[in-house]
Amino acid sequence: MACMSVLTRDEAQARAQLIDVHRYTVDLDLTTGDETFGSRTAIAFSARSDGDTFVELKPAELRAVTLDGQPLDPETLDGNRLPLKNLTAGEHELTVDAVMRYSRTGEGMHRFTDPTDGETYLYTQLFLDDVQRVYAAFDQPDLKAVFDVTVTAPEEWTVLANGVTEHLGEGRWKAATTPLISTYLLAVAAGPWHSVRTEHRGLPFGIHCRRSLAPHLDADADELLDVTRACFDRYHEKFAEPYPFDSYDQAFVPEFNAGAMENPGLVTFRDEFVYRSAVTDTERQTRAMVIAHEMAHMWFGDLVTLKWWDDIWLNESFAEYMGYQTTLEATRFTEPWVEFGVTRKAWGYDADQRPSTHPVAPEAVDDTAAALLNFDGISYAKGASALRQLVAWLGEKDFLAGINIHFERHRFGNATLADFIDSLAAATERDVHAWADAWLRTTGVDKLTAHLGAAEDGTRTLTVDHDGSRPHRVTVGLYDHDLTEEGRLTPRAPLGLDIPHTAPAPIGKRPALVVLNDGDQTYAKIRFDPDSFETVRTSLSGLPDPLTRAVVWNALRDAVRDGELPPAAYLETARAHLPLETDLALVEGVLAFAISHIAPRYLTPEERPAALATLTSLCRDLIRRTEDGDHPGLRLIAVRRFIDVAAHPETLDAWLADGTVPGGPELDPELRWRILGRLAVLGATDETAIAAELERDPSASGQEGAARCRAALPDPEAKRTAWDAMFTGDDLSNYLFKAVALGFWQPEQADLVREYVTRYFKEAPALAARRGPAIAAAAGVWAFPRHAVDRETLTLGETCLSEGTPPTALRRKLIDELDDLARALRVRGE
Repeated sequence: MACMSVLTRDEAQARAQLIDVHRYTVDLDLTTGDETFGSRTAIAFSARSDGDTFVELKPAELRAVTLDGQPLDPETLDGNRLPLKNLTAGEHELTVDAVMRYSRTGEGMHRFTDPTDGETYLYTQLFLDDVQRVYAAFDQPDLKAVFDVTVTAPEEWTVLANGVTEHLGEGRWKAATTPLISTYLLAVAAGPWHSVRTEHRGLPFGIHCRRSLAPHLDADADELLDVTRACFDRYHEKFAEPYPFDSYDQAFVPEFNAGAMENPGLVTFRDEFVYRSAVTDTERQTRAMVIAHEMAHMWFGDLVTLKWWDDIWLNESFAEYMGYQTTLEATRFTEPWVEFGVTRKAWGYDADQRPSTHPVAPEAVDDTAAALLNFDGISYAKGASALRQLVAWLGEKDFLAGINIHFERHRFGNATLADFIDSLAAATERDVHAWADAWLRTTGVDKLTAHLGAAEDGTRTLTVDHDGSRPHRVTVGLYDHDLTEEGRLTPRAPLGLDIPHTAPAPIGKRPALVVLNDGDQTYAKIRFDPDSFETVRTSLSGLPDPLTRAVVWNALRDAVRDGELPPAAYLETARAHLPLETDLALVEGVLAFAISHIAPRYLTPEERPAALATLTSLCRDLIRRTEDGDHPGLRLIAVRRFIDVAAHPETLDAWLADGTVPGGPELDPELRWRILGRLAVLGATDETAIAAELERDPSASGQEGAARCRAALPDPEAKRTAWDAMFTGDDLSNYLFKAVALGFWQPEQADLVREYVTRYFKEAPALAARRGPAIAAAAGVWAFPRHAVDRETLTLGETCLSEGTPPTALRRKLIDELDDLARALRVRGE
């Protein structure tokens, strides 16, 4: 087969100048077998002038093509492009009859058979150019059209789509005609779904999952629908444009690569959001935020869509900001910005300090392959942080006024960054064009450092050293020691500051702690003056607001990564203050960083046992603190993380044998697999126990748990089997690949897997080329040997990049991972 071509921006612009697309009529036959499905497409379009163009598709077999009733030769298909030669100005109809392959990697039409009950489910994921795996299309976002979709499916199945679907009998389903949407937003989900349906504001709403998850969906249906209705109502208070589609379905689908996808009227979510096991309230908050995020896309992304992929931030940054803010405003969850600050924002900071960094709104996105790489912490977290700073500077009233102008100007059309900024400018007298240049066209993280000086009257002044180029409007938190309660800090009236500032700001008597960016409304590293840092060390947990504590913890995290704070000092601070922490997102975020970065990467192998002992002691303290049952979420986090850092199997063995942690919680499937996975790493379990657990839990999650446990066994044959499954065979789905990869590399087993570090850099490029972008990305992240923090690994990776030919998706991940590896070596002083 010929090499598949990516679409360049120049090609897309030329095609958009030549043609308009009016309507797609797509007919899918999902009854033809387990490997392929039928796809028939009729495209009504017009040419503005005589010329040549092409349509894209990636078929297993191209059976027939006609243009205006005349047959075209299927053999002219070149890779994924079917040329359309000698078009004349005027109206045309193209028909394409093809056989398409099902996917096991979450791209195109994904097919999944539930191991619990043998039922099969299908769903589309067509972003960015995976449209071509399902139907023939002029595949670019600015050639919008209306869609008529029909589907043939097994009689007992339900078919969901962008619009309301009607069962015509004998397995035939017809979806209501869509408004104008982009090709990548078409959606179909088919299978014996379990559904909960209702109506809101005269529109049908539904939530759907596979049948084996039905009890768990039903248990959370009220919460899911309450959040959905609340967000829907809040957006109608914010936006003048009403919801633009005829229904709102949310399908929780298996083996989904992303968190969710904003298909108009049919949002697809990873079905881990249907909780089989106990979760924390922060995890429920995250699910609510994702619901709000995807719903925001119905306006920003679906109603108004980017013109080309360089403006992906217009979709994701806006939805990220709106998702968190609307969760705060419309639901019972009160601290979504804390989770954003300690989790998502750290993702953005990390991405923005790597060689692969790019502006929030990059100017050089020349093709679809390059565009796919920009779905990262910059387009999401940094972009949302920039919008949060914009709101702080502009004011929410003017911000929303500009958004509504944007929707009115570009409804059911496409827009660019320039269009967005022009819409904002129409709502304010502030220079938003200059703001956009400073914030959206630049890279890197500014750093703000507090310096205290003395005024003539003996009071103190604040000066902020600004390392960077962006303007910032920040709140400065000033805190004093509480004279009545040791360790507690009391806030003064905050100080508003525009940076850069021209003169020292008076702050009165010396405070115990100065926190720049209190409230976390800008995007910058912050550093403390010496006295403030000492207060952080002794009294961090005494700060009254969890969002302030998130800013401080992020500053400590940054300082470790930049080599300014010893990793051991971070652990000491965590050991002192996490036992007193009440915010679940902060406890989880700090423990996650300590367990995934500090213990295995920033400390040497010789230092790691002491770090694990510190973390074990910390988790044990949290478990003891929560024995009264009043803090189940905190206790669950502590139990999970105790399992992760256990250096000896005795306690875990006892919990598994008893089926419970003393004092709770009882071991649900997630905890049982977590314990068994750690026992596998420690060499304290075997295949017999893993097989028995899989018999107890034969679900898809159980299959993944077993795969991870088997790959984690400290046995040469287990490692060979796992390696061959990942790098030689092509049978692993995207989720099973990740599970095996997560089990394979373990710091405790460095000697056992040493030979595979070299093999990784030799074999990963071929795997990525063979299995495509989703597995390439998974191989570059989950299968990367992160435990191997040494110069030899760095050299192997650099040689792979300079002398090898890793595909684009893998290359980007390798660049990022190798930069993180080099950073870890610098932190170690090596």
